[in-house]
Amino acid sequence: MRSVYGIAVRTTIVTLVLTGLIYPFVMTGLAQALFPWRANGSVVTDDMGQVVGSELIAQRFINPGYFQPRPSAAGEKGYDAAASSGSNLGPTSKKLQDRIKDDLKRLKEENPDATAPVPAELVTASASGLDPHLSPQAMLWQVPRVAKARGISSDRIKALVESSVEERTFGILGEPRVNVLLVNLALDRQFGKASQLPPAREKKEAKEEVKAGSAPTPVTIQTSSPVK
Repeated sequence: MRSVYGIAVRTTIVTLVLTGLIYPFVMTGLAQALFPWRANGSVVTDDMGQVVGSELIAQRFINPGYFQPRPSAAGEKGYDAAASSGSNLGPTSKKLQDRIKDDLKRLKEENPDATAPVPAELVTASASGLDPHLSPQAMLWQVPRVAKARGISSDRIKALVESSVEERTFGILGEPRVNVLLVNLALDRQFGKASQLPPAREKKEAKEEVKAGSAPTPVTIQTSSPVK
């Protein structure tokens, strides 16, 4: 019996050392030596050296001078890197249908100069909720809005998008795509930062205006922009 316990203990120790210590250290060392930027999270910095995000994780952009990513169901407010997930709602879900209808209405209002139908990916979330890419078509659909907000010709914005297209991996995997964060940073580098939106007013202040009989002026809420 003691020999059986001894074998079990030795096997456990060897397994822990191999898989819990040696393997992780070797893999970490190889990753840092071969592709350190990827191993450290593909962190993206601005011209001032400040971290503004990751090339692998989508983030919210509401300012009309920036391209918007796909919707996100990751976390309560979306785009939560610590809560990557999809909505798990099926095509017959009324909640999903209502959310898509609201997004369609918002996109059409925010992009009145876009004549083509709204690209499906702009109203559908990815399985991770953090997909950082859009198809070139979904990016180009937003060009009129971005150009108008920045006071720049659509041709210049379109040229920037087309020059940022990433081709299929190894020429066969995936589809051509554009990284939203990287393009937004490129916009700031070439044309300067987009005009800041006015801060959202407190709900209490808005309610007081309604009680006083004056209709509150609609205010678009701004979240973090790619450059501080």
